[in-house]
Amino acid sequence: MDERYPIGEFQFEGELNTELVATWIKEIEILPSLVREAVKDLTDQQLDTPYRAGGWTLRQVVHHIADASMNSYIRFKLAVTESNPVIKPYDEAKWANLKDSTLPVESSLAIIEGVHARWFTLLQAFSLEDFQLSYVHPEGGEMKLGVFLGFCAWHGNHHLAHITTLVKNKGW
Repeated sequence: MDERYPIGEFQFEGELNTELVATWIKEIEILPSLVREAVKDLTDQQLDTPYRAGGWTLRQVVHHIADASMNSYIRFKLAVTESNPVIKPYDEAKWANLKDSTLPVESSLAIIEGVHARWFTLLQAFSLEDFQLSYVHPEGGEMKLGVFLGFCAWHGNHHLAHITTLVKNKGW
């Protein structure tokens, strides 16, 4: 198994349908409780353990999930309120090394819970056609919200697996 991608890399081919969208929305909804459960008994020393050699610590992973969730939620809101907006990318690696990534994880768990509650409510109001709306990433080009939804669901599960795989492998 590639430790960088414990659940594999994101792939989506085919057509968006109501069932798939509902599955991804459900994954967005439940991620906060899964992340909280995964880290609830970890010590500071365990949280400061990288999930792989050269990788982020579990603490950085939790803070990254909060950063990514905030940015993703905003991208959805921009795409439904503006016509094909150009979004602002961010350097995830640099963000993960800022001082706020050394804080206790509770601050980011609260952000994840709050953002996902709002995001879930927003997504439930979308029609299947709304997922055809898009934004433009300066480096990646146009991104339809339906595909981005799938990526976001995968992304949360991907980082959750970084945490749960290390916890399992270490016997914590």
